[in-house]
Amino acid sequence: MRKLKITELNRISAEEFKKADKLPLVVILDDIRSLHNIGSVFRTSDAFRIECIYLCGITATPPHPEMHKTALGAEFTVNWKYVNNAVDAVDNLRKEGYIVYSVEQAEGSVMLDELKLDKTKKYAIVMGNEVKGVQQEVIDHSDGCIEIPQYGTKHSLNVSVTAGIVIWELFIQLKA
Repeated sequence: MRKLKITELNRISAEEFKKADKLPLVVILDDIRSLHNIGSVFRTSDAFRIECIYLCGITATPPHPEMHKTALGAEFTVNWKYVNNAVDAVDNLRKEGYIVYSVEQAEGSVMLDELKLDKTKKYAIVMGNEVKGVQQEVIDHSDGCIEIPQYGTKHSLNVSVTAGIVIWELFIQLKA
């Protein structure tokens, strides 16, 4: 076994990425403070060709040098838009036919390992602030909540780690 060279990875170009079919998934980042977390979500979203990232509230928008440190250019390939209010983003996506899940520990949440998606539908996930999580008003406008089962002493994961885990599971279920 040997490590592959970067030239052997057969990565698509930014132009090819823009034209490629996307996973029917939108990621909503609401009030994310850390530019590194935002950049990391862009990079993960590029890896799994998600449709778009909505940046809401205090969440910074590209271009930004600190975001670029973790995004490594994904902020230029992944479609994104800024929406001031996450509730408006959720409501608009639901009107467009998306099923919106907030990723939060909540009464009645569905554990990620028990979630079953319909490949004929489009989805959006809301990731909340690093300290406060998803706002209750956003949860109230969502179709439901997804929770990652956790078995240690901590009650939460880093938002970019959480996004990666949830995007991966949705990718597995939605890929063609």
